[in-house]
Amino acid sequence: MSIDLTPLKNARRLLFSVRLKPAQGTRFQPTGFPDLGAAVYQAGGTTYLLVESPQSMANRLEAVCWDEAENDLREPLRGLSYVRVERGGRYLTSSITEAHRLNSVYIEKANGGAFHRSIAQEMGYDERAPIDWRSFYRVLMKYDVNSLIHGVFLESISGRLRVPRALSAFIEAEGVQVAASGGVKKDHVQPTKEAEGARTAKEGYGNVVYHREEFTAEKIVAYFNVDISQIRSYGLGDEAERLLILLSLYKIRAFLDGDLRLRTACDLAIWDRSSPIVADEPSRFELPALSAIETDLRLAIQKCEELGLMNGITRIVTH
Repeated sequence: MSIDLTPLKNARRLLFSVRLKPAQGTRFQPTGFPDLGAAVYQAGGTTYLLVESPQSMANRLEAVCWDEAENDLREPLRGLSYVRVERGGRYLTSSITEAHRLNSVYIEKANGGAFHRSIAQEMGYDERAPIDWRSFYRVLMKYDVNSLIHGVFLESISGRLRVPRALSAFIEAEGVQVAASGGVKKDHVQPTKEAEGARTAKEGYGNVVYHREEFTAEKIVAYFNVDISQIRSYGLGDEAERLLILLSLYKIRAFLDGDLRLRTACDLAIWDRSSPIVADEPSRFELPALSAIETDLRLAIQKCEELGLMNGITRIVTH
């Protein structure tokens, strides 16, 4: 039986909040930022921590689609449109694995920018006229469907060609406290830095004592937001809309069912795997099992291919 998406027909957003926990113990390591460290902040009288940022989660939600051993989409997703860059007859990169998708420099600059020029021509871009957005969305669907989910900015064509994320996510911890610890890098050959002629710790010699900060939390929650209104606004038709929603559900479910070891000291697990994952909005919509999503996705991909909405793999050969 196919997945019933009618509960989403009049929804503006599809929101999930999934409680997580450390797979072992109580401590975990959050994402860190240059010159900032961990992102700790207050909301009312509660201390919060950003465990995984929206930009990092976007990368992780794209990664669940890719088979690194095969350098291709995972089998249930074969047929989805994406751009593949090859050099010397070998895989180089793709719009799935590149952070900026179609705006990756390896796609934008390939062969003197030929692919971006063809996109502009195909969508009928005219810098002196309003953008035909529906034509632009159709071109994105044709060449890289993930750009309609994770967003893209094709400024090499025009600063107006922007698509925000239709699927966004982050992981947040509530009621956090610092778990301070430390260690030492031991040098059994030259342990001290004061010996005559001793080389310095900056060079990697001598014992080096260090400290580290991990955190504990009362609650860790992964949040997912699918902008149904944005997907609907593309005007690509019912089959394309269904595919985009199913693909978003696939990404969420595959991420949650997969390896939640985000970093060496950040190994997470779903709080209660025995309970279904039910949406906060619209209420009572249950996240389907991965096997059910995969079955429906194969059918949705086939229908969109039959309608000529997707181009499959577009190969760019560079030298």
